[in-house]
Amino acid sequence: MTDRWRALLRVGLFAVAVVAIVAIFAIGMHAVLTQGEEPRTPAGPTPTGGSGAVSEAQGSGSLMHTLLGIYLSLRQSDIEQPANPGDTTKVTFAIEAGETAATIGPRLQQMGLIRDAGLFNLLVRYRGVDSSLQVGEYQLSPGMSLDQIVTELQHGLARSVLVTIPEGWRMEQVAARLEEAGLGKADEYLALMRKHDYPYPWLNERPQGAPDGLEGFLFPDTYRFPADAKPAAVIDIMLRNFDRRVTPELRNDMASHGLTFYQALALASIVEREAVKADERPTIAGVFLNRIDRGMPLQADPTVSYAKGFDPQSNRWWTPMQQEESKTVDSPYNTFLNVGVTPGPICSPGLASIEAVAHPASTNYLYFVAKGDGSHVFAESYDEHLANVRKYGQP
Repeated sequence: MTDRWRALLRVGLFAVAVVAIVAIFAIGMHAVLTQGEEPRTPAGPTPTGGSGAVSEAQGSGSLMHTLLGIYLSLRQSDIEQPANPGDTTKVTFAIEAGETAATIGPRLQQMGLIRDAGLFNLLVRYRGVDSSLQVGEYQLSPGMSLDQIVTELQHGLARSVLVTIPEGWRMEQVAARLEEAGLGKADEYLALMRKHDYPYPWLNERPQGAPDGLEGFLFPDTYRFPADAKPAAVIDIMLRNFDRRVTPELRNDMASHGLTFYQALALASIVEREAVKADERPTIAGVFLNRIDRGMPLQADPTVSYAKGFDPQSNRWWTPMQQEESKTVDSPYNTFLNVGVTPGPICSPGLASIEAVAHPASTNYLYFVAKGDGSHVFAESYDEHLANVRKYGQP
């Protein structure tokens, strides 16, 4: 046999071997992936055997395990690569009783914590820990690698604190609530809240002379904070929530009525304190915008209540405005004495009030008065308004 034929034979045998290996690998991977769709032992309090442990019952034999190991070694860079490198934002992730890796992986991917749910499923199976993922709550971040997340989900349940921040609260009330929750001292929170040097562009969209601080930006919501979270981290979580909920599109809509975004947020905070019934928010926002267009003062009672601050006699914020106080409370926040919106927000408005300013009702109303049941009656003319005042017994 000539050297040429020997060379061709060697190449042919090598090609056959490669095809055989690829075929076996493909069959094995298909079996692994298909098996991933079958029910697994649910998550529970089973002790773990470490991130490198391999369950004896895992897979369909040593060949499949070897093939899976080869595949994962080829994906090692993906296993070590975070979903979003550098993003250390803590996200609460809960594993419920009865969940398996096949359901946990897609949720991790949906929340932006991992890039590939299928790779997560294969990794936990290869390590033999797919039945050892622990029920509980975890603080994960997009900056963690897939390897780190798999390890984290096997060890130690994270303790968290549930805190509700209502709509319409001012910074001092938010700080007090966070202290009550055991997350630090109110004074420390207030010191941080009175600054605005945080990495969010919309915090710098305030006009020159606007007050410093985060009034209006501490988004009202129910939060689950890590029990050991520092005040700076808690505030950042709230600001990130604002950034997520008040989208760029919504911010643009807010600034489409002759106001800047910051001024529109201030107006939304006034709407928040004025409105009781949700369906009236767009109408109230429309009244205020109509008055601004005509150069009329807003004459909003809550702005005077904000300017008065804390009342030691009643031991509370937001004491109702007395009629004479509309003229005697000397403050740039008093919208009876000053035309236009307040220098800054007077509270943290909820999403409904923000959307009301972004998409106000189109009316000719210039006045409204409380009816005493939480609703308001609206008027286009001052004479009509005076009649409503007399009817509903307002001073």
